[in-house]
Amino acid sequence: MKIQDYVIVGPTASGKSGFAHALAKKINGVIINCDSVQVYRGIENISASPFAGLTDKIDVKELDGVPYKLFSVLNLSEQQSVCEYLDMARAEYNDAHLAGRPVVVVGGTGYYVNALLNGISEMPTVSPENRARARELVATNRDAAIAMLPSDFSATDPQRIARALEIYFETGHHITEFQHNKRVGAVLPPDTIKILINPDADILRERIAARIPEMLSGGAIEEGYTIIASGWNPERAIGASQVVAYLRGDCTYDTMIQNWISRTNQYAKRQRTWFRHQYNADIVIDHIPTDDDIDKVLNQAN
Repeated sequence: MKIQDYVIVGPTASGKSGFAHALAKKINGVIINCDSVQVYRGIENISASPFAGLTDKIDVKELDGVPYKLFSVLNLSEQQSVCEYLDMARAEYNDAHLAGRPVVVVGGTGYYVNALLNGISEMPTVSPENRARARELVATNRDAAIAMLPSDFSATDPQRIARALEIYFETGHHITEFQHNKRVGAVLPPDTIKILINPDADILRERIAARIPEMLSGGAIEEGYTIIASGWNPERAIGASQVVAYLRGDCTYDTMIQNWISRTNQYAKRQRTWFRHQYNADIVIDHIPTDDDIDKVLNQAN
């Protein structure tokens, strides 16, 4: 019997993690992370990881009998390209299927979701010297790094800026030129059921405003100290930058919370736009999902 896989996406605070867990529990599935921040260890509260507050479970990577893959697998001192993420996801996907278990991919990073479903354009090999040169420039003078890239390069994440810059250093050509190359390396098969959880924006705003104080009381401040000690760039994660700014005395506690809420709402809006235009969902759930939605998903899959 063919194994049916699922990918569940949605904006932050939409309830996708809980829904993915319930679905995986129902079908004896394996959950694979598709969030570019939740791969890091030591910032589980800031990243809204399912393992927030469960440091005793991180090494086991299992919750309520459901295996969780690619959560908290990188130290803050490490970096990961989308190519490396795909290799890791492919290995976990293959292991799950060898065990006869379906895969439930969950996350909100559209770039990773797209890569899993469609692969990525073939890119040139970059030397360690040019990789280090690009990362150093992004870390010390991001404005100068961005100025070297073409106007149609829109990414703001420091890692993606460094990736574009290292290709330019290596080849003299911009990454946007290579993005027209044939896409390779997709992990998920074409018949993967694509689910979008997309509640009303007002509901998301309420959930975001309620969740951030809980993240702070759960250990986000302590994670901020870990980020500072590691030298990890806090701009890589919403929440990290706000907490670090507070710890460095750049803002008050209340301002930190308001800035974090504001930035998260802006991010959720961008996510909703991306998924609406770039993700061809088979099933759209326009509310916070419930157990009834699991039955609807399974009925449609069959």
